[in-house]
Amino acid sequence: MSRSIKNIFFGFVIIFLIVQMIQPVRNIDYGQVPSSDISKVYQVPGNVQSILRTSCYDCHSNGTNYPVYAYIQPLSFFLENHIKEGKKELNFSEWGLYSQRKQTHKLEAIENQIKQRKMPLSSYLYLHHDAKLSDNKIKEVVDWIESIHTEDK
Repeated sequence: MSRSIKNIFFGFVIIFLIVQMIQPVRNIDYGQVPSSDISKVYQVPGNVQSILRTSCYDCHSNGTNYPVYAYIQPLSFFLENHIKEGKKELNFSEWGLYSQRKQTHKLEAIENQIKQRKMPLSSYLYLHHDAKLSDNKIKEVVDWIESIHTEDK
């Protein structure tokens, strides 16, 4: 390898390492469940809560479980933007801050999204196989949502 190619390669390595020091603010709740969390607003059965935490909370709550690759730039910035957008659309940690009408609308949207298998996103499932919703898990969440609709009437 010529000396100039080695210098260019070395320069890229140095730039890559420097960029790694720039890390976005993390979406970490340190295990605290806020009083506005959906589990504090509704009685969420353990099986449904487990499904929500495994398949939804990483992008739709204030507590993300970060994989190792989330600390590598530029993946880190992409991931944080994705989480920010997910929380803007739906945030289980801030559920109690939604109006009753918005909560009802969000429950209907959740039901529709999982029935149509639009959520979790396929890009998320690619690296998080345990988040994939089986027919049985979808039924459990849908049945729970429908039980809430029955209670509200």
